[in-house]
Amino acid sequence: MQDNATEVTAAGIARLAGVGRAAVSNWRRRHADFPKPVGGTETSPSFALAEVEAWLRDQGKLAEVPLRERVWQQLAGHPEGPVTALVHAGCALLLIHDRPTDWLELSAGSDERLAALLPAALDQVITPRFGAPRERAVNTPTGPELLPSAPLLRGAAELAAGLGARQTYEFLLGRHLDNNPRQYTLTPGDLAALMAELAGPARTALDPACGTGALLRAVAPKPDQELYGQDSAPELAALSALRLALQSKAAVRTAAGDTLRADAHPTLQADAVLCHPPFNERNWGHDELAYDARWEYGFPARTESELAWVQHALAHLKDGGSAVMLMPPAAASRRSGRRIRADLLRRGALRAVIALPIGAAPPYNIPLHIWVLRRPEKAPAQPELLLVDTGALAADGRGGLDWQAVRTAVLEAWRPFERTGSAREEPGFSRSVPVIELLDDDVDLAPARHLPPATAGGGTEQLVDVRERLGETLRLTADLTPSEAQRTQPARWPLITVGELARGGALLLRTGGNGAPARVPVLTDHDVLAGIAPSGTLPEGEDEAVLVEKGDVVVPVLGGGSVARVVDELTAGAALGRNLTLLRPDPAALDPWFLAGFLRGTANNRQASSYASTATRLDVRRLQLPRLPLDEQRRYGERFRALAEFEDALRRAGRLGEQLVRGMYDGLTDGTVAPD
Repeated sequence: MQDNATEVTAAGIARLAGVGRAAVSNWRRRHADFPKPVGGTETSPSFALAEVEAWLRDQGKLAEVPLRERVWQQLAGHPEGPVTALVHAGCALLLIHDRPTDWLELSAGSDERLAALLPAALDQVITPRFGAPRERAVNTPTGPELLPSAPLLRGAAELAAGLGARQTYEFLLGRHLDNNPRQYTLTPGDLAALMAELAGPARTALDPACGTGALLRAVAPKPDQELYGQDSAPELAALSALRLALQSKAAVRTAAGDTLRADAHPTLQADAVLCHPPFNERNWGHDELAYDARWEYGFPARTESELAWVQHALAHLKDGGSAVMLMPPAAASRRSGRRIRADLLRRGALRAVIALPIGAAPPYNIPLHIWVLRRPEKAPAQPELLLVDTGALAADGRGGLDWQAVRTAVLEAWRPFERTGSAREEPGFSRSVPVIELLDDDVDLAPARHLPPATAGGGTEQLVDVRERLGETLRLTADLTPSEAQRTQPARWPLITVGELARGGALLLRTGGNGAPARVPVLTDHDVLAGIAPSGTLPEGEDEAVLVEKGDVVVPVLGGGSVARVVDELTAGAALGRNLTLLRPDPAALDPWFLAGFLRGTANNRQASSYASTATRLDVRRLQLPRLPLDEQRRYGERFRALAEFEDALRRAGRLGEQLVRGMYDGLTDGTVAPD
């Protein structure tokens, strides 16, 4: 059943039709029968989804609204807001997951019947999974509250029949988080998995700042497991609980409230605590918590909120239990926290400080740290601290972090240290330092300050290798330099737009999705612009991703650059990322290199772009191509392919040149390279 009250914005219409926002604006101007706004504002109007769907179908611009998109638009346009809609959908999906026959019986009648009977059925799954009403973040919605959500719940159930209840909820929650990036501080899945591995197996686990549940979701399942969480935002505590319950059989206990001021689990002694606390808080409770029993290692200064969270985590551990905290780098070196750091070291509570590469987690412009702590059963005789710096594993550009390399390097350093309390030294990367060496006036625990420098550029042998590779690349670049251009009269070809080619079946047009199958690399707009391998990630999903194939042409739609990339064997199979449009030409009608080459024309891009105050957006459908026979296309295509090879060689030479210069500077300044 379609909900006539569901509203959709211009951006939502663009996603429904697979076009840019500019195309929607044009439709509104050029078509008098385009649906009129029913809400929103003058600058950001909203439209009735049912009317938009009917208009798109009448115009031949849409055969059928994809089920995923219809459900998402019902959620986004919910009269009580998307968070309430997510909670209602999550409750229904939990019922479908745990008691599918109950849902089938309830959904057989009208929306009014469904809303009236659903609360009692939901109680049968919510109470066993989340506990008594007074101690849980998810409360059973009433019938009147559920009635406006009935079309959404039916759509979510239909989607779950194909995807599964868990994947359906992950899709809806992931789309909501993506649409509100400034509202939530997220912990990337790969980082959460690493932190959970450092903590080890746990039957009881706590995240006192649980957010959307990413860290607890990464904890390996165990029989009779209990997962506890708390967050100051009630909606996050509820969404996190539903997410965890749909993933595992564990008992989930999440609560809303200020963790430091009003601990919801005061008597809990957990096997593991995982936490990504808020950074640089000033109003964390310094004045009213001065005599709190949690400050076993010292009363944190007003500017040391992170050390308050550290001690909160330690207070909730069993003897021998582990805590893994994501920390800002300043927490390792601020003078105001040196006494607490010193006591953590002396008593063997702080086991490791691991510096992550820039871009590992928000804020992406600083190299965050992971602190690994343990509640000591007794003070060690000669404690050591493991220091690891993974900064050298940072990839070129944004979004290119090799998480597999980071995970492998960190665990290879941590596991021997965990067993023996000591680890071998790796210059520039890791070292276990006797605590006595760190107990000076500063107690500075930043790993880079205590690690011996790595050999310059990987050693003089590697510098020789880099120099040889640079020479080969420069010679190749010279060979690939385009021949002298021959002047000719401007051609007057008949032109056709990409949109017309798509409607005629000469190419398939797809846009980047909001999810990807697990472990599938994602081709990002930055990868296309920089000419590098797929490096991004998207929320996990089974059917959402568009996988690129050899011969596809990929075009970034933001930024105003004239760029198009032909997918090769190495990139094929990656998922198409956001802000990218894929064109899959019919090889009997279009040569891919010819297509990509003409799409890069500056004048072509200018006439197909729309301009806002802060960004330029390309409407790919408006890009133009000359109508040429296939043989003539291939002649142009070969020249465009040669230009692309020359461009790649220039990029490679630039990267190798930077590596050689950096290595020479390092070698000359640390004495491993002679000036002669």
